Amino acid sequence: MKNRIFILSGLLPALLLVLAFTYYPFLKGIVMAFQEYKLFDLRNVHFVGLSNFKAAFHDPKFLHALTNSGYWVFFSLIFQFLFGLALALLLKKPFRGRGIFQGFAFYSWALSGFLIGMIWKWLFNSQIGVINDLLLRIGLIHERIGFLSNPKWAMTSVIIANVWYGIAFFAIMLLAALQSVPSELYEAADMDGATGVRKLWNVTLPYILPTIIATTLLRAIWIFNDPTIIYGLTNGGPAGSTHILSSLMLDRIIYAGDYGAASAIGVIMIGILLLYTIFFLSVTKAEKVGDF
Repeated sequence: MKNRIFILSGLLPALLLVLAFTYYPFLKGIVMAFQEYKLFDLRNVHFVGLSNFKAAFHDPKFLHALTNSGYWVFFSLIFQFLFGLALALLLKKPFRGRGIFQGFAFYSWALSGFLIGMIWKWLFNSQIGVINDLLLRIGLIHERIGFLSNPKWAMTSVIIANVWYGIAFFAIMLLAALQSVPSELYEAADMDGATGVRKLWNVTLPYILPTIIATTLLRAIWIFNDPTIIYGLTNGGPAGSTHILSSLMLDRIIYAGDYGAASAIGVIMIGILLLYTIFFLSVTKAEKVGDF
């Protein structure tokens, strides 16, 4: 009995912190989604049922942000995975200076998304940006492009920045998985006369599939929820053309002070992620993730 009390007393502070800073805000946010809750009219907080959700689905900005979120997650995830896998395969083979190269390659993952957005904002700058300068020098363009000020280019630009940011995550995780593949499997494949591509397709990828499933699932959720790069690059502009759901939710809080509308968007995001997770794990066979 004394041991149980001692263990409980040791866990109690951590438990209280989790309840106070995780579960209470989560439950409070769900309640606020059904309320008229505006920062500038706190005396008039009351329940409005599904009004916030109806207003969201009738708002063109919300529907545009929902579409953008699909593009944002799909293209970011696909290219992050492909480039991350290529980088992991490159780093798997020993070469001189590999440790230093790994440090530089993985350094971006140690930076905040907002800082990455600020760096790419300078690179994409239409007047002094490096990207415009390089494209002009090699003759691909004849006049400067407003990558972040032109709605035609803005969403593509933020996706490019996000792809660069997330490559390191996949490279780190997949490199760790690649180093665990038994060499005997490659030796057996060599005896069967398998080429490099066949070994990758029939040996490497099936062996690291649990890691691919887990990392892809986690990264998709993070990309969907993370507005920091967009805020650093465009702040949702121009004219709201780069807003995703998470950045629109913050916009509702920071500029409109409408916590009810923002909470409704948050609840919708939770529902989307829940459906995505169930679908993803059912398609990819959820039991394989347990081997990760």
